[in-house]
Amino acid sequence: MKKWMIAILIIAALVAGFVGLQRYNAQKAQEEMLANLQTVPVEYDTLVATIGATGTVRSNQQAVLTWQTTGSVEQVNVQIGDLVSVDQELAFLEQTSLPQAVILAQADLVSAKKALGDLLNSQLQQAQALQAVETAQQALEDLLNPELQQALALQAIADAEQAVDYHQTRLRNLQSSAGQSDIDAAEAQLVLLEDALNKARDKYKPYEDKPEDNLTRANLLSKLSAAQQQYDAAVRNLNALKGVASDTDIAVAQAALVTAQAQLLDAQRQYERLKDGPNPADVALAEAQLAEAQREWERLKDGADPDDVLVAEARIAAAQATIDQIHITAPFAGLVTMVDVKPGDQVSPGTVAFRIDDFSRLLVDLEVSEVDINQIQVGQEVMLTFDAILATDYRGKVVDVALVGNSIQDIVSFTVTVEIVDADQSVKPGMTSAVNIVISQLEDTLLLPNRAVRVVNGERVVYILRTGGTLEPVAVSLGASSGTYSQGVGGDIQAGDVVVLNPPSSVFQSGGAMSGPPRGMGR
Repeated sequence: MKKWMIAILIIAALVAGFVGLQRYNAQKAQEEMLANLQTVPVEYDTLVATIGATGTVRSNQQAVLTWQTTGSVEQVNVQIGDLVSVDQELAFLEQTSLPQAVILAQADLVSAKKALGDLLNSQLQQAQALQAVETAQQALEDLLNPELQQALALQAIADAEQAVDYHQTRLRNLQSSAGQSDIDAAEAQLVLLEDALNKARDKYKPYEDKPEDNLTRANLLSKLSAAQQQYDAAVRNLNALKGVASDTDIAVAQAALVTAQAQLLDAQRQYERLKDGPNPADVALAEAQLAEAQREWERLKDGADPDDVLVAEARIAAAQATIDQIHITAPFAGLVTMVDVKPGDQVSPGTVAFRIDDFSRLLVDLEVSEVDINQIQVGQEVMLTFDAILATDYRGKVVDVALVGNSIQDIVSFTVTVEIVDADQSVKPGMTSAVNIVISQLEDTLLLPNRAVRVVNGERVVYILRTGGTLEPVAVSLGASSGTYSQGVGGDIQAGDVVVLNPPSSVFQSGGAMSGPPRGMGR
């Protein structure tokens, strides 16, 4: 009996020791777990809600410039890093190395510009066309007036006879000596003609350098020329009378007499043709010439034909485009970021020469999910960071939101363009940027760390560390969120509650808690 009691006591002692050990181990595990917990107090603060994406920096505008024709490079005017203005010449080809089509285009450009200038000079063309109509009309009217035509024909005969007599007399004077009375008369005639020549010169001189008075100038010049010819003829006649005529003067006088006789014969034939009335063939010709002049006037009276102007302008544009192939010019102002050409290079169409970048703005293109795109608008603020630029944040703004999405493997996204507003020299095209677009900013709102939120049985839960070291799961409802915090819009949680950022997985995976099930909303 005594041995049995001893055995019971030993077993009881063992059981008590085991239970005590288990409690000690549990308490120690609890203490270790609490020591490893990361906690943060819940508080009210400003929440900046963002949508995150990544993108690559690019310049505002870029262009890779290539040659459009064959030839040998004569000169390169820029190097990498040079700032260039729009239309600045960067390089050009040797003239002697150009294809025939380019060389011919240079001549065609001159011709096309002249043609366009003639078309646009409509006032002169209109005046000429109207004058042609009036001349043709007058010619037809004169032709249909037989009395006038006959009178003109008889007058022409009389003038031709007078000319023949004059040239016969002059030739005789040149070929024989003259009396003193003839010489005196010739000298008096010369004095009169010299006076007339001087007066004609005086009248013409004020208009000599005035091209704007073309009509008056031309009329006075014609009169001056006639006076000069009469004076020269009088000089030759006086010389002949004085017996100083040369063989050349005699030959000229003989030729003039032959011409005058031929004109007399022609005037006589013309009268014979007109004495019985106008010739039907002449009338038909005059009527056709008048009709043609009237058609030309109708075409030009309202200015140049628009179709003709368009054709001329097209010729100029085509020729200029061909000539422009000789040069490479900057399409916009920017920085030369690549030069792949040297003097003497043999190039052909498509050969790359330069790259130009406009760094006046630096942009980042993002692909945003269709789920978030309707929250993004032009003008929203943006925060940017770069892996290549440590400890520096940059600001930006949304400048464009695509209206049409892109579908890749059934995933739809929209392109959003962001401008970096405070970029410095550290930011370069091609860099990858992490971008956060600010879609809203909430003041004095309850903030819950995103790291503290867990999903238990389909419900969002945070674990609160209560006094005494117990963890209590509390169901929460979230509103707007950023990359770090979310807005608490419902749940039994208050400012000052200490939430656990890293609750043990064994707690929320089982759905249980160290102090009971989650307290729901509205309790």
